[in-house]
Amino acid sequence: MKILFTVGGSQAAVFGVAPLAAAARNAGHEILLAADEPLMAAAQSVGLPAVCITPERMRYGQDGMTAAVRIDALLDLTRQWSPDLVVGGLSHVPRVLAASLKVPYVRHIWHIAPMARRDRTAVAELQPQLERLGLTELPPPDLFIDLCPPALRPPGAPAARAMRWVPRVSQRRVEPWMYTRPEGRRRALITAGTRNLLLDTPGASLSGLVDELTGAGVEVLIAALPEAAERYGPRLGDVRIGWIPLDVVAPTCDLAVHHGGATTAMTLINAGVPQLIVPDNGYGKAVAEAVSGFGAAVLVDPHRPQEGRGQDEAVVAGCREILEDPRYAERARAAAAEAAALPTPDEVLREIEALAAR
Repeated sequence: MKILFTVGGSQAAVFGVAPLAAAARNAGHEILLAADEPLMAAAQSVGLPAVCITPERMRYGQDGMTAAVRIDALLDLTRQWSPDLVVGGLSHVPRVLAASLKVPYVRHIWHIAPMARRDRTAVAELQPQLERLGLTELPPPDLFIDLCPPALRPPGAPAARAMRWVPRVSQRRVEPWMYTRPEGRRRALITAGTRNLLLDTPGASLSGLVDELTGAGVEVLIAALPEAAERYGPRLGDVRIGWIPLDVVAPTCDLAVHHGGATTAMTLINAGVPQLIVPDNGYGKAVAEAVSGFGAAVLVDPHRPQEGRGQDEAVVAGCREILEDPRYAERARAAAAEAAALPTPDEVLREIEALAAR
């Protein structure tokens, strides 16, 4: 079977789909990952055969990738490499593609934020493309795979096939301190994924948080891009800062402070790590509300007053609360247990194979 995986947005989308794509490839199926130019390096880092669908004239930011451009790029690709099944994510563009090709479509996302209104708007915006391709409607997915543990799904979420999240990130050489706990100390991880360094905003202080944690005897790790490590490292004292493999380090941590990204949050959930989340957008806030609502995290909303405290004080107080109250770790372990019991990508792949065999 030939399966076309499609992703857009950030490299987190590549990491999210990689386990299912790898399972399909390991089972002997042919796969291709269709992605935008900025995601090519991420695809290469996790060993997926990827093709760039960004037209050459747009690869340097001159124009935006509209739905029509994406659909045409995917149609061009499928004239040369015709799939038996299409797997897509948040965007409905691959759903249009699958309908046009008359092949099954699988939607594969982490459904933690309410999306009904967004989906309706997106489908309405695609109407001209449907008419152009001679389609009267956009059929529902043949299979909806949700990577979100059931306890964290939002109210009213559509029925879905749950699948276990398998952490997948770019890898480099791993050192012993990454997979071992510091003796006699607790460990905290601070990260903002591939975005700007967390707390590097007006009114927020990374150094203040580091000082508070290290003063309490906590070892601090900061996962950051090289440019951020170069900028902040010299003034943060005895702190490891730079590239850190989150999937390897997470099981050794007692606390994680982050921005609410899907890859970050789910990797920490899998490892049973309590979290303090400072969301930097609406999606991150939905993540924070779900995990904190389960009791495994503290949410610090930078856009709302924190009971008379500034953001710095709220973050420090939240970290102190997590480290002192064992209930956060207990709830984090409960979330990890639920995630570990979900079907693996190999198991869900059997249902995908059955779709294509109809």
